[in-house]
Amino acid sequence: MDWYPLYNSLRIAALATVLVFLFGLFAAYYISQLPRVWKAIFDVVLTLPLVLPPTVIGYFLLCVVGPRRPFGILLNNIGLTLVMHWPGAVLASAVVAFPLMYRTTRGALEAFDPNLKYAGQTLGLSNTYIFWHITLPVCKNGVCAGTVLSFARAVGEYGATSMLVGYIPGRTATISTTVYQLWRIGNDSQAFLWVLVNLLISILVLTTVNYFESPKSKKVRH
Repeated sequence: MDWYPLYNSLRIAALATVLVFLFGLFAAYYISQLPRVWKAIFDVVLTLPLVLPPTVIGYFLLCVVGPRRPFGILLNNIGLTLVMHWPGAVLASAVVAFPLMYRTTRGALEAFDPNLKYAGQTLGLSNTYIFWHITLPVCKNGVCAGTVLSFARAVGEYGATSMLVGYIPGRTATISTTVYQLWRIGNDSQAFLWVLVNLLISILVLTTVNYFESPKSKKVRH
């Protein structure tokens, strides 16, 4: 059994999760502080990938980073080819998973008690210090849950990935695209094995999310 799809899926999901974590945390923090009207506008834009069909997202990405598009040409000139190469799957997975990280993290940040921030400011602490040493530790359960969910979504991504990088054994194959290809050629037994692998990953992820959302993990230790 060729284990490349598992390795490639985990590699893609890990890199996509790093991107989603950084950009999702940044967006959630700053947008949560905006006026209601601007917050609503950004919410609509940033949450669109959650409701759009993944194939539509893949089409939009092709329109942006395609080899004949200005941005795609720019990327090719610096040696970064996304279409039909596995790094493109990182971009596709990150875009699809981003809303999960953003919404979960923003919800955690909005539940944060602002009095803790004000107390830090009266002590002369900078906003940057307060964020990393007070806000983030208090909101860590929500942030961690969003990160884990984003990773799971990236592992199971199919639609946008298949549009952008296709299925090339040993190069772009992921668990999801491999299941489809094996089913398409009638190899149900191998397809079922990959379904079990994906199912096992999903169970581990949901168990982790339940841990972060459990009352025990939310207790504040004094």
